[in-house]
Amino acid sequence: MRFPATTSVLIVGAGPVGLTMSLLLSGYGVPHLLVEAHQGTSRHPKARGVSARSMEVFRRIGLEADVRQAGLPASHVFFYRGRDLVDPDFVRTGVAVAPDDGAERTPSPGLICSQDALETVLLRRAHELAPDGVRFGARLLSFAESTESAESVGGGESAGGGEGVHAVLEDRATGDRHTVRADWLIGCDGAASTVRTGAGIAMAGPTGLGHFLSIRFEAPLGEVVADRASASYFLTAPGRGGFLAVDNDRHWIYQHPYDPQRGELADLLGDHRQLARLVRDAAGLPDLDVTVRDTQTWRLDAQLAETYRRSRALIAGDAAHVTPPTGGHGMNTGIGDADNLAWKLAAVVAGSAGEALLDTYQAERRPVARQVIDLSLANSRARTGYRIDDELLLTAAYRSTAVHADPDAPARPSLDPAREHPDGGPGGRLPHLRLPGNPGAASTLDLIGPGFTLLTPTGDPAWRRQVDTAAAAGLPVALRPLPAAADWTGLAGLPAAGALLTRPDGHIAWQAPHPPADDSELRGVLRQILSA
Repeated sequence: MRFPATTSVLIVGAGPVGLTMSLLLSGYGVPHLLVEAHQGTSRHPKARGVSARSMEVFRRIGLEADVRQAGLPASHVFFYRGRDLVDPDFVRTGVAVAPDDGAERTPSPGLICSQDALETVLLRRAHELAPDGVRFGARLLSFAESTESAESVGGGESAGGGEGVHAVLEDRATGDRHTVRADWLIGCDGAASTVRTGAGIAMAGPTGLGHFLSIRFEAPLGEVVADRASASYFLTAPGRGGFLAVDNDRHWIYQHPYDPQRGELADLLGDHRQLARLVRDAAGLPDLDVTVRDTQTWRLDAQLAETYRRSRALIAGDAAHVTPPTGGHGMNTGIGDADNLAWKLAAVVAGSAGEALLDTYQAERRPVARQVIDLSLANSRARTGYRIDDELLLTAAYRSTAVHADPDAPARPSLDPAREHPDGGPGGRLPHLRLPGNPGAASTLDLIGPGFTLLTPTGDPAWRRQVDTAAAAGLPVALRPLPAAADWTGLAGLPAAGALLTRPDGHIAWQAPHPPADDSELRGVLRQILSA
């Protein structure tokens, strides 16, 4: 296995978050290397719910159709509750719905796509965009600051110190070791993150709130659940655990709760007869033909990292926040991390932003993770069950120096479980509006990026001068007038002469009711946002 001697960004961990980070960095033209200790993508379905906000990210990078094809059909996105799979008194509910105001919130509704299938789609595109940028079977052993006088990154070096890291990688097939120098290191390597540990970043929060044995098996259950097909099958007392549909036909997961103090797990692992009996008992089908494929154990934790950055090392996904799966937000929060960090890192690497921009990554994303953990933990304790909220993450709104907002504006909640969506003001996600008859851009979200985007309802020459002045200073911004059929008032509530400045991640950075008299104002706003 060959490794480059240097790279701009080294990503550790090729799960959904690391692969999304690779795809986004490729889109921004940032050289990078993605390494993964395992020999291939996940063989276990693991996370399955892909939220609307994650689908919007995949839409932006041209993968929405591929992900949707790999997932379950929308008609299966229901949630079953019953004593077993054949309970005649079952209850079947759908996902939480938005307030019935007739508005379409997103062009890209979420779906169920198991992690093994999702990773396959992401990896295929990652290889296309960066053929030599992904290495499986390569483990990060250690890393340190690359300057001669700097201490190890884990030694408390202040943010912004140093000029990069030296990372020691091991080829697991041969045992050979290689040193790669990277300007930046990103840990997308899960709850037991080597990057987080090496950076000396602590986690806080409860662990061991539950223990589960996940059994992946094949069984002819398609006809059994034909009248109750769902994404998840929660078993009510006296049933235990629940079933997760992989294809709602032959491929399934059974989640069996266990008590680690009783020592029952040691007797189960490796005994496929007992594992098959567990599946039959839970399904309520004593004669079911079950073939066990593999098992995995996992623990229910609820933890958050004290910081997301230590000098040149950053963390994302489960490395930064471990979320109870009750709600389906863990992986999606990590994908949101990648979307937030990638454009900022790209701007710093390109020299159009100062390193202080990277501090806004934690300022914006950590509050989101905190609330996701709290909501998911509350779900895990709910006796009467909970509902999956596909659009919750659409309501995230940021406050940081990467948003040019009125200093007297009220603070925005990171998320709004009441389903009230941001109104298009600074910090909120750009609202979705259909753009009828506009080739290549069916939604306002399709007008975003890859740099900053100034949206106006007209091609006012004053806004063109603003953009030209900023672009001449090397700032990445483009002007995109909205099609005549678009409802500008529904988008932003601004006068017809106004404009919205949108970041590459689709969040609004600035709004102006009319063109400023000074043609350099947009340039000044961008420099402030970019910490340039």
